[in-house]
Amino acid sequence: MAESIRKREEIEDRYKWDLTHIYPSDEAWKQAYDEATAHISRIAAYDGKVAEDPKGAIRTWQELIDEILPVYEYAFLRKETDNTDPIAQGLKDQAMRLYVTASTAGAFLQPELLSLPEEKLEAMMRDPEIKDFDATLRGVLLAKPHTLSKDQERLVAMMGEVAEAPDGIYTALTTADMKFPPVRMPDGTEQELTEGNYPTFIRSENRDVRSQAFRNIMNTYGSYGNTIAGTYGASVKKDQFMALSHYYESARQAAMKPLEIPEEVYDNLIGVIHEYLPVLQDYLRLRKELMGLEELHLYDLYTPMVQGFEMDLPYEKAFDLVLEGLRPMGEDYLAKLREARDGRWIDVYPSAGKSAGAFSAGSLRNVHPYVLLNHNNNLDSAFTIAHELGHSMHSYYSNAAQPSAKSDYSLFVAEVASTCNEAVMQRYLMETLKEPEAQAFLLNHWLEQFRTTCFRQTMFAEFEKLSHEMAQEGIPLTKESLSETYLKLNETYYGETCVIDPEIAWEWMRVPHFYRAFYVYVYATGLCAAVTLSERILTEGEKAVEEYRRFLSAGCSVPPIEALKLAGIDMASPEPIRKAMEVFKTTVQKMHEVTGK
Repeated sequence: MAESIRKREEIEDRYKWDLTHIYPSDEAWKQAYDEATAHISRIAAYDGKVAEDPKGAIRTWQELIDEILPVYEYAFLRKETDNTDPIAQGLKDQAMRLYVTASTAGAFLQPELLSLPEEKLEAMMRDPEIKDFDATLRGVLLAKPHTLSKDQERLVAMMGEVAEAPDGIYTALTTADMKFPPVRMPDGTEQELTEGNYPTFIRSENRDVRSQAFRNIMNTYGSYGNTIAGTYGASVKKDQFMALSHYYESARQAAMKPLEIPEEVYDNLIGVIHEYLPVLQDYLRLRKELMGLEELHLYDLYTPMVQGFEMDLPYEKAFDLVLEGLRPMGEDYLAKLREARDGRWIDVYPSAGKSAGAFSAGSLRNVHPYVLLNHNNNLDSAFTIAHELGHSMHSYYSNAAQPSAKSDYSLFVAEVASTCNEAVMQRYLMETLKEPEAQAFLLNHWLEQFRTTCFRQTMFAEFEKLSHEMAQEGIPLTKESLSETYLKLNETYYGETCVIDPEIAWEWMRVPHFYRAFYVYVYATGLCAAVTLSERILTEGEKAVEEYRRFLSAGCSVPPIEALKLAGIDMASPEPIRKAMEVFKTTVQKMHEVTGK
């Protein structure tokens, strides 16, 4: 059963993260805010004078960022647990203004650095005195063709709050204002439906329950379709403006080139996934047969397709299962996970106004990562714990090994550690739970990881690609045009086997990641890398774990493609994607064997 939606104050403190680890009170936060605001003048003093002391300018900028980050994170985390709290909203707004003010004040830095001779910048990269900033300087050189004049960069920086507006509007609409019709249960009672507990309803064994939840969620979003389309359209136009104003050919190039990721990686992913759509259809036909359905609807895809095995996993039990499953990662790794649980790094349960989903926030070097969950007592939520703690451990190792200028790892590798945790845990469960029902259930779970992470996230990535191409070609991004595009993608991915319920056309409106353009593809590439990494860890043991730790500790000290090579993975090639798809194919075959279908 889903954890009932409670007020924040009704939840025990041990299940809520403790933000006093950052600041003991809002008053202390305000003091830090004022100090950071005052220190903006220190970077402003370098305006027009960077050539006189480039090392000092770089250090001062990093010191200011290190001051602002905890101010922003505290306000962000405060608001995430109750988006209806006006005080938290005010803190977040202030923090965003501080960030924009600092960005505006420091907008001169990169243009002035780029005005220096290239050989001087390259020499600075080799200078032991500022070795902590060699990656920063590498990024400056990479950005040279895309950097505006000092005054132009200042104007773009002043756009910061406007650029964030679509995401802010969408979040306010979907987390604070939007309400969904309740779900009528088989006993005649009604239960509240939220984004936080929707995963439980859509996995219900009762088909009417999951159908209701699906239609109530999708139709509610559809009723706001014009507003959401306008909001998303503004976000896409923002992406275009930021890209074109910096001389990128497209918003996708603007998102990938600074990360040193070839655009071919994106296209290779879509291409290989399309090659394996016939295997997806085989899996869907198997699901339809095992569930005994004449028609397989899209709301039938999330509930377990095998019965006779259940795992009721309250949070404590789920966490203990994660600890057992991740033993191959090493005892020191497990000790840090226990510290996360006992030290209140984690906000566990759904509550009124709390953001849906889950995330790890790991940018605070001198504190620790924070994890947001919306725990339900099932295996999926246990895997979510493992997933988010993978992010947290990536941040922990990176922060411990790298100076602040090199501790923030690339988006491209952001999903590798999280998914590797899941893959290692999956293997542990397969080896521990030998009953045929358990094997079938776990194979079902692993197949769903592939479907939802590789196929579904690639479909999302394809939608982003198409929506931005539409905008680039001058096609209006309306409720109708965007929904038609998304519906056609569902027909491509699922239409051969599934009934394409018309309400699925509204689903793109539910995806908050679309407001952070060209990010979702890394979920798919991350799983593909993680499958290979987990196999190495489980078969090669300590040596592979040691290499994996080098990857986790690399931060952005090297380009992300090179960071993965430290762990033995070359994502510049499409081969890791094909290898992962072969594992998916083999898993489908195992499911046929275990179930006799």
